[in-house]
Amino acid sequence: MGAREAQIAAEQQGKAQTYLSAVVHRFTHHRAALISLGVLVAVTLLCVFAPYVTAYKPTVPDLTAMLAPPSAQHIMGTNNLGQDVFSQLLFAGRVSLEIGLMAALVGVVLGGIVGAVSGYFGGWTDVILMRIADIFLSIPGIFIILVVTLLVGATTGTIILIIGSIAWMIPARIVRSEVLSLREREFTDAARAAGAASPRIIFREILPNALAPLIVNATIGVGNAIILESIMDFLGAGLNPPNVSWGWMLNQAQSYIEGAWWMSFFPGLAIWIVVLAVNLMGDGLRDALDPTAKALLRSARTRPGRRAMREPVEEPEAAQSAN
Repeated sequence: MGAREAQIAAEQQGKAQTYLSAVVHRFTHHRAALISLGVLVAVTLLCVFAPYVTAYKPTVPDLTAMLAPPSAQHIMGTNNLGQDVFSQLLFAGRVSLEIGLMAALVGVVLGGIVGAVSGYFGGWTDVILMRIADIFLSIPGIFIILVVTLLVGATTGTIILIIGSIAWMIPARIVRSEVLSLREREFTDAARAAGAASPRIIFREILPNALAPLIVNATIGVGNAIILESIMDFLGAGLNPPNVSWGWMLNQAQSYIEGAWWMSFFPGLAIWIVVLAVNLMGDGLRDALDPTAKALLRSARTRPGRRAMREPVEEPEAAQSAN
């Protein structure tokens, strides 16, 4: 019996390694996703090692170069206080990337737990949890963020928790749909027959098999969190110095859009590049983790009507004989 279990475990490990190598192969052959990953790594490294990349401190002004345009001395110019925009961009990127990653993680963890519990138990549990998700989806997220930050204040931690707490509904629905099919699979029945408790079945048997769509949703959540945080800062309800972000830089540049375009252009460009790269990487992960989804998308684009229009129309035999 022990040898049989060891053989089964070895086969499962071999299948997992084969699947992982196939995922890596498909992702590395997705050109847009690979380039996006390189861009994200480069931006992250620049922000992490910002003190070694730029010679200027983000809070130290240069009174002789206020509102200076991009030049060899200040490659992205300076703001109204004479502070180097490039230095501020790198240090603010730390905060924006941290909020994006951590808020997406909070939303995915909450959504994964809620969706797994809802799909596994079903019944009234499923109805109540999904109706709560519907209520949250019906309320504009930015409204919840503004109200909560007004009550508790805006810090990096509170913004992460607030954005994450309004981003769990979509992951919950994704996991729920996966769990509804996984709970009837053979390995789940085997775990029940072995006497495993429901939490063990959910977290050890079902959730690991529902991670693929959750990972893809997490990448999209990073971009959404960065945009939400930027909107908060732009509206004046976000962070305050010394914890500044790209959105805060846009807020400070509102009065200088015409005279000092570089103050708003470079933070906006950074947000656009990161969000676009995250979304493209998410597309690559989706195709790598679930190649059938891409095939189904291609087949859906091929409409029967178009194919019929391209084929020549054959005349009925009676009409041909009459001619």
